[in-house]
Amino acid sequence: MRLHVPTPLRWSDLDAYGHVNNARMLSLLEEARIQAFWVSDDTSEHAAGASTAVLDATPGATTITLIARQEVEYLAPIPYQRQPVDIELWIGHMGGASLDVCYEVYSPAGVDPRVLYTRAVTTIVLVDAVTERPRRIGDTERAAWEPYLGDPIAFRRR
Repeated sequence: MRLHVPTPLRWSDLDAYGHVNNARMLSLLEEARIQAFWVSDDTSEHAAGASTAVLDATPGATTITLIARQEVEYLAPIPYQRQPVDIELWIGHMGGASLDVCYEVYSPAGVDPRVLYTRAVTTIVLVDAVTERPRRIGDTERAAWEPYLGDPIAFRRR
């Protein structure tokens, strides 16, 4: 199963060629990831559903998350559009203290033909805020994320 997070483009995401800049893509993926997995004041209302939002990002949280790796494959330029792009997220691997969040970025929902713009993977490590050491994924987190465990991204070229 995959999460669908509609993510709006900002005018500042564009480069001189009129499409989303490659570096800005990482920010768009981050926005979708936060909506999907991090608890916020409006978690019950966000697009991904509250069941996956189990990481606390508020000040004083006991866990921090670090990005260990990111890989992005750009398949087509994303032009500016007012409708949010549809970012699909799932977990391609869940280890002891880390997980691989997989993404496919598509044209806005309802747009025909549906265009796949980007594939990406982010490896996230859960870290204890006090000891600054990796900590194991807890039972609540694992239970919330297991329904979204799927095949990892198969990149075209390596």
